[in-house]
Amino acid sequence: MSIVSKTEALEAARSEIAATQAYQRLSKLFDDGAFTEIDTFARSADSFAEVVAGRGTVNGVGVFAYAQNRDIAGGAMSKAQAAKIKKVYDLALKTGTPVVAVYDSIGGRLSEGTELLGAYGDVLKYSSNLSGVVPQISLVLGKCSGTQALIAVSADIVILSANAELTLNTDGSNASAKENAAHGVAHIVEADEDKAIEKTKELIALLPSNNLDYAGNVEFEEADDASDDVVANILDGGSAVELQADYGKSVRTVLGSVEGVTVGVAELSAKELDGSSTAKAARFIRFCDAFNIPVISLINAEKFTCIKAAAKLTSAYAEATTAKITVITGNAYGAVYIAAAGTGASADITFAWAGASISPLSPEAAAVITLGDDFGGKLKDSKDPQADRAAIVAEYKESHLTALNAAANGFVEDVIDPSETRAKIAAAVEILSDKRVSTLPKKHNNLYI
Repeated sequence: MSIVSKTEALEAARSEIAATQAYQRLSKLFDDGAFTEIDTFARSADSFAEVVAGRGTVNGVGVFAYAQNRDIAGGAMSKAQAAKIKKVYDLALKTGTPVVAVYDSIGGRLSEGTELLGAYGDVLKYSSNLSGVVPQISLVLGKCSGTQALIAVSADIVILSANAELTLNTDGSNASAKENAAHGVAHIVEADEDKAIEKTKELIALLPSNNLDYAGNVEFEEADDASDDVVANILDGGSAVELQADYGKSVRTVLGSVEGVTVGVAELSAKELDGSSTAKAARFIRFCDAFNIPVISLINAEKFTCIKAAAKLTSAYAEATTAKITVITGNAYGAVYIAAAGTGASADITFAWAGASISPLSPEAAAVITLGDDFGGKLKDSKDPQADRAAIVAEYKESHLTALNAAANGFVEDVIDPSETRAKIAAAVEILSDKRVSTLPKKHNNLYI
């Protein structure tokens, strides 16, 4: 074959790959649609490998990405596809670069038999080993089932387009984006794949490149200080990205920035924090800690309803060495205060709004124990014991369980007006920017999140 013929064959092969949906999806992800391909001409059976992979920039940040190629054998997993994906993970590990994985596949090349099992196992192992080293985002834009679903949900953040299907069940049941959002599997669901890709780009701009890097120094707009939403008042305008919004709704978990520095906000705002919400908060704290993202905790809650989930959250806060800043915006009682704001949480700085109420017990229990016989004595001749009991507790709460009393005893660093919250948090983030903590030598704790 002449040089001209070889050149023509090369260009034809490049054009064939560039015309596929997978290549076009990566072009939408990377800045200016440009990226350097990895193993471009790798073969699988009688065609090119069923995945497109490469490295480029997303909002100026270096990123590795791969996209299953539905146009080739339905994007079926194979040993050739697995080899390309493993190379992506290997390069990401060596260079400390985030990974975006785009899923859209009919399943696996069953003709490969046991070799297919090895392919799945290798990809899952590589992804798991990379967890906590560089951020991983799964972008599910089509079908993703069976073992591939297990790989996809192993990422730090899982984004689905509305028509995507994600399930362990090979019969396709329980696969809708709505179901995955309700069960906390999907962190974000977007109306279509273009919006899902755009959301991925937003997240890449917020996240650090790896666990030795620090996120921040992004351009920012002032917060919406006219909003009734405390999170909106704190975060830079347009920076907020809420995760798992349809799951565990008594807790909100939001990534955003404060004066250009990326932070994670966990808003625990409900009288009772259920198990799903508490576990959601715990996972978010661990994610932020893995990548040195400061955690801002907004606390207005009185009790946990699930002791196991509460233990997970307590552990997540206590073990986290990233900057931890707490603002008590309302009530913080008992285990909630201890787990998320107090000594158990090892909070670096705790603020409380002037109207906050803080207690190691519920107000009623604290009043009964502290007042002792006087509590019963005040009710002895009462004509309406229930109303009078409530009045005694309210009076005790107002006089004893105040933010100022907590500050006087050293449990709160500062009592602030709500309008000062953003400025105080920004100052605290700056103060803690050089925080360093040495931890005990161990593999990990034994509280599974």
